[in-house]
Amino acid sequence: MNDVLWAVVIGMATAQLTIFVTTIYLHRSVTHGALRLHPVMAFSCRTTIWLSSGIRPREWAGVHRRHHAAVDTVDDPHSPAVLGAWRVFFTNVLLYRTAAKNKVLVDRYTRDLPRDRWDRVVFDRETLGPLLGAGLLVAVFGWYIGLLAAAVHAVTYVGLNGAINSLGHVRGARPNDNSGTNGRILGAITAGEGLHNNHHAGATAARLSWHRTEIDPGWWVIRTLTALRLCQVRHPGGLMPASPPVGKQDAVAA
Repeated sequence: MNDVLWAVVIGMATAQLTIFVTTIYLHRSVTHGALRLHPVMAFSCRTTIWLSSGIRPREWAGVHRRHHAAVDTVDDPHSPAVLGAWRVFFTNVLLYRTAAKNKVLVDRYTRDLPRDRWDRVVFDRETLGPLLGAGLLVAVFGWYIGLLAAAVHAVTYVGLNGAINSLGHVRGARPNDNSGTNGRILGAITAGEGLHNNHHAGATAARLSWHRTEIDPGWWVIRTLTALRLCQVRHPGGLMPASPPVGKQDAVAA
């Protein structure tokens, strides 16, 4: 295998790892509380998402909760119905960063997710994480393969997230009454995230595949973690209540 192909394989694998951590840790666990991860597993995911993307979980949760609360309105941070599908696809990362830097928005939707000492000392340094992640790839595979793999990973991860937020509202089936869509192929390559219509119908469900023809690889990993006692599923699947427990913020999963 030549160096370029090897770098592409490593980059794609890194992107898929980041997608799995995003859906299981950031999305289903931190944001919607559909499952609880063992503290060791949660910290491992927190470190992985920092090294691979620099994402701050609190900001990610705030932006996504805002999306649910204001879906496809002018207040939605990344609505293809308002901005157009192609604009959301190509500028999704910029739309996310704009919303994530809105302290009032993030604070409103993350009252249950206070910053801790690890955030202040390590994880709030959003640029340092990806630099260290790229440095790790270089240290293991050499500068050429490592840097190219880091680039492939970044483009793939950003592209797949853009596809979820754009195509996930304009292309695919709508078995449930909401603006999200179910894309089977998109779901298969995004650890289940492409089953967006199901998710908007039951945001606190840990399983995004509700029918046999739907593929949710993230759920397969969750079941494995559960068998290893590294995860506890709170709400397995199907139509689930969209409102948060009493005392939580006003729109966790509206």
